[in-house]
Amino acid sequence: MRFPIGFTMAQMKHRGKMSREGRKRYPTVLMLEPLYTCNLACIGCSVERHTGRLADRMSLEQCLQAVDDCGAPIVNLCGGEPTLYPELKGLVDGLIERGKYIICCTNALKLDTKVFGVIPPHPQFFLMIHLDGMRKTHDHVCAREGVFDKAIEMLREAKRLGYVTMINTTVFKETEVAEVEEMCKLVEELRADGILISPGYDYESVEADVFLTKEQIHEKFQAIRGFSGKYKINATPMFLEFAAGMRELPCAPWSTVNFTPKGWKAPCYLIGEGFIEKWDDFWENTNWEYWESRLDSRCQNCKMHSGFEHSAVEEAMKTMKGKLQLAAWSLTG
Repeated sequence: MRFPIGFTMAQMKHRGKMSREGRKRYPTVLMLEPLYTCNLACIGCSVERHTGRLADRMSLEQCLQAVDDCGAPIVNLCGGEPTLYPELKGLVDGLIERGKYIICCTNALKLDTKVFGVIPPHPQFFLMIHLDGMRKTHDHVCAREGVFDKAIEMLREAKRLGYVTMINTTVFKETEVAEVEEMCKLVEELRADGILISPGYDYESVEADVFLTKEQIHEKFQAIRGFSGKYKINATPMFLEFAAGMRELPCAPWSTVNFTPKGWKAPCYLIGEGFIEKWDDFWENTNWEYWESRLDSRCQNCKMHSGFEHSAVEEAMKTMKGKLQLAAWSLTG
């Protein structure tokens, strides 16, 4: 299957519950940033995500309260670098007890000291290793030599130890699509459990000219879509059509909400109009209709999974052809 059966069933159960309650908008993923502290300063990352002080991290209680308030079945641990969070084991244990599926997004530099031998493999705990290409490209993006080799070493070790292990790849303006396929082939040979490929995150605070225009996204993802069937790429067929410019989708900014050391980030993971302390204030007072419209200038080039994968699934479920395509995709890989 494309994802472990429990992961897929948790999403389906959540969607069914929301449908029975008549809810049009609801979170499916919580992007939880316990800290902004990072051990890298990648060229495509926002400033706050690699300059935070460890002392400014959220408490374990704050993290778990956000999880309870949000109710999403999937919690994506990011930051910063989540393996630097001193309370990581307690957080993972608390999430597993709540039945959540955890995706730990990591640069892999500290997996051997902070995760292996500390947090045991579990079917609800996934490692998502950041890899933006082959050695020269990835080390350039990370602004440090040796990061690629360490990531590959940790991928091998994670699989040997029995962790569910996936790869997260960001496509930037200078990314060569042929290199993306070369990387996909390598990590499949290393038995990675999935590959998430996404257009570069156009953070407001990044000054480097590394992000794609809409036309560049279409060109690169048309090529990626062409070889996607050969690898375990974790993007639905309809999302890949959207990324390739073959269809339009509305944004669902509420489907992937973001809790940070500053509070709930409104309206979405990329745009920080404001940071709100209380969940109810964030959820009830954010103008979701406006952000769904994509009328804001900051939304024009966005084709992020966090805003559109939910919409892609909803669109697929409207027709029998879409349902069959989605089912076939889920069962392969």
